[in-house]
Amino acid sequence: MNRKTAIVPLNGLPAQQHRAARSDVLAWSYFSPARQSHGALPMRFKRERVLVIGCGDVAMRLIRQRARAADAKDTAAAATSTHRIWRALTSRPEQVVPLRELGVMALVGNLDQPGTLRRLAGLATRVLHLAPPTTTGMADGRTRALLRSLRCSGHAVRSLAYVSTTGVYGDCHGAWVSESQPVAPVNARAFRRVDAEQQVRALARQGVGATVLRAPGIYAFDRPNGSPLSRLEKGTPVLEAGDDVFTNHIHAEDLARACWLALWRGRAGRIFNANDDSALLMGDYFDCVAKAMHWPAPPRISRAQAQQTMSALQMSFLSESRRMSNQRIKRELRLAWHYPDVGVAVAQYLQLKGANAKP
Repeated sequence: MNRKTAIVPLNGLPAQQHRAARSDVLAWSYFSPARQSHGALPMRFKRERVLVIGCGDVAMRLIRQRARAADAKDTAAAATSTHRIWRALTSRPEQVVPLRELGVMALVGNLDQPGTLRRLAGLATRVLHLAPPTTTGMADGRTRALLRSLRCSGHAVRSLAYVSTTGVYGDCHGAWVSESQPVAPVNARAFRRVDAEQQVRALARQGVGATVLRAPGIYAFDRPNGSPLSRLEKGTPVLEAGDDVFTNHIHAEDLARACWLALWRGRAGRIFNANDDSALLMGDYFDCVAKAMHWPAPPRISRAQAQQTMSALQMSFLSESRRMSNQRIKRELRLAWHYPDVGVAVAQYLQLKGANAKP
């Protein structure tokens, strides 16, 4: 039996992580689609089954989007919606009822407790991985635990999409960045994301349609802890123009749509920058929202002042500047943004707010 497999590139990872990743590739290869029997399967295994890992804001938006598409009897969605069975893994028991109300089979499990993941084996043909990495160390044990649980079955996962972060590129000093740019993580958070990406891309070498979406700052005006309005309301300062950094964004609804398309249209091993069409300095981004809302612009401070008043985490986001190219995701996934920039998003927010205002 041919057990040949490719070595996972180091890409700046410590050697012990490389050895662990290669070990996982060898184990996964035994259950890759290329090794599956061509014999007939029961009908329940022929249907598409979509498993969502990490039931946060983006996951819930995606599930609601697909439910609306089916309710509207959209031709493409309706033709296949009856053959797609939604499953979701959540670590919060209180999410079970809301998920079931949306027609989702909810499973309670924790990626930090591998023993709770046994039911995932053979559960899905498509997997959307939205869970954040572990909070310490340089490697992501959560992704490793997930992939190990999925490969404990002879029924192959056809595609897996993982949402990573543009932080893996490090500081690019304001330059334009495409997916061919080598990763250059500068903090432990980014190293953990690189490790997770390496694990996911290793699946592509074994025939799984595994893709990575690198998302920047995710926002929506109804997103918990993700609305630019909350920062403006607090009066949080931004850097002066001479010290400012380029920042990138994606509306949560558009990211949810990108995740869905990656599961069906993404080529194995592809990486996608999942950001909108804007290329704004961070201060200009918040100025744009403030102007549309007729609110005062945020105060400006120097980098030296910021270092004295802001936390290390806040400063880490002010220490990386890059402008992300999104041509690949729009071309290969045939994706058109509903919110190409924050100006469009805030205009729609104000329109809906006005429509819902009581007389």
